[in-house]
Amino acid sequence: MAAPSSPFAFLEDLIGRVGERLQPPAWAVHEVQHRLVLFLNHVLQQEPEAQDRLARQKGRVALFQWRGFTLRLQATPAGLLDLAPEAAAPDLTLTVTENSPFALAGATLRGDKPPVQIEGDVQLAAEVNWLADHVRWDVEDDLARVVGDAPAHAIGNAARKVGGALRQFIDKAATVKPASRPE
Repeated sequence: MAAPSSPFAFLEDLIGRVGERLQPPAWAVHEVQHRLVLFLNHVLQQEPEAQDRLARQKGRVALFQWRGFTLRLQATPAGLLDLAPEAAAPDLTLTVTENSPFALAGATLRGDKPPVQIEGDVQLAAEVNWLADHVRWDVEDDLARVVGDAPAHAIGNAARKVGGALRQFIDKAATVKPASRPE
């Protein structure tokens, strides 16, 4: 009997089976996508260089895919993002090839980019890559507007410590090989 390749194999299998059977209603998907666009635009508005780069790509459509999830975004003349119409043909398709949500979470916590299959416009792909490399959400700055500078800094430090502990846990979990069981 082969040992599982991950300590999270059971959960991965369970999530996969549940995800195949349960699909959220279209209205919920649409609302989540709208909220994601609002968040991305909030982050982009803090980076004028990012807005300039996106403005040069106005009207271009990028399709992001992972498992059964898709997100079709269009660059606006203002250098922001909007949901593209379903009928809009994508200029660029980015498909995340890693199926495991745990592997994706681990890669994200380590600061790695997920494996992606790229099809379409090379220039648009280069701009998306630049955005992924250079645009970051300043959580502490947004939090400081709500609770003040000192508490936001303390919360930020605590979050960084938790993130570091999670990274260590993920690294250890990835390197631990399951003990073989006698048959």
